Amino acid sequence: MDLRQRVSASGYVLDVAQQAAVERLEELQGRRRGVYLHGPVGRGKSFLADALFEVVPGPKKRVHFHSFFQELHRRISARLHERGAAAKAVKELVGRAKVLAFDELHVHDVGDAMLMTRLLEELQERRVMIIATSNYPPDGLLPNPLYHDHFLPGIALIKQMMEIVPLDGATDYRHLHGAPRSRFETGAIVRVATSPGPPVELDVNGRAITALAVDGNEVWFDFGDLCEKPTSTQDYLELVQRYDDWVITGVPRLEHRDREARQRFSNVVDVLVDADVRLTVVSEHSLAEILGGEVRDLDRTASRLELINTTG
Repeated sequence: MDLRQRVSASGYVLDVAQQAAVERLEELQGRRRGVYLHGPVGRGKSFLADALFEVVPGPKKRVHFHSFFQELHRRISARLHERGAAAKAVKELVGRAKVLAFDELHVHDVGDAMLMTRLLEELQERRVMIIATSNYPPDGLLPNPLYHDHFLPGIALIKQMMEIVPLDGATDYRHLHGAPRSRFETGAIVRVATSPGPPVELDVNGRAITALAVDGNEVWFDFGDLCEKPTSTQDYLELVQRYDDWVITGVPRLEHRDREARQRFSNVVDVLVDADVRLTVVSEHSLAEILGGEVRDLDRTASRLELINTTG
């Protein structure tokens, strides 16, 4: 089955931008050329990348960006003083795969940027074809101007290894949902909720994180404890293994918080969506107020939170 047949079998009717992207992907399919499919949220990037992944022959592996990097960090740290630690870790994680798919690739942390560059070097050496989706064009990765130059080698590798394919249609299909399609979508944004208490100190990756309450598989956090203290994506990945129902209280207007707090909140939402965990956001502000003002670079977060944007 070729790419167009695979897409047609889904039953979806493609818009003009998606049809153009499919034509471009068909051209690249026979060349075994990597693909970097980018554009605004909800345009069908993951759908088309998944279809391409299914029809490309050879040993292949699909990975979630967050979990893959967590494991890569862990394996490199475990052999920190060994020569070639990064190469060995990549070999273990990629295995025999000749096609590697990353969904929603984004780079905001300078440490991840350096590691991403090292990963790309290893994959290029191993001649692994990469299929990646992103909300950002390559030049928009690691957007903070203080650190952007650190990822220029990684951006150059992306352009060398992958064909850059935009997908920027006018329709955000995530806004056309009806009944919830995932557990995440059963969450809500509410103005008032009462924590079942009492507070609990959770041991996460060797450090203490305060939860307002733990009730079975449900965990409550205050925005300040979760996003304004030095927590990490690795912490959130560990926590979603324990709890599949999250409540975050006191979510403020993000324009009044520093960039690090905003980025942590965005990372939390990414992790919860990937793990399909229910999220309830408790805030005296509407979603538009939470994400409005001078805040930038939160389009993906806004789109995802629109899935649970109900009142209560």
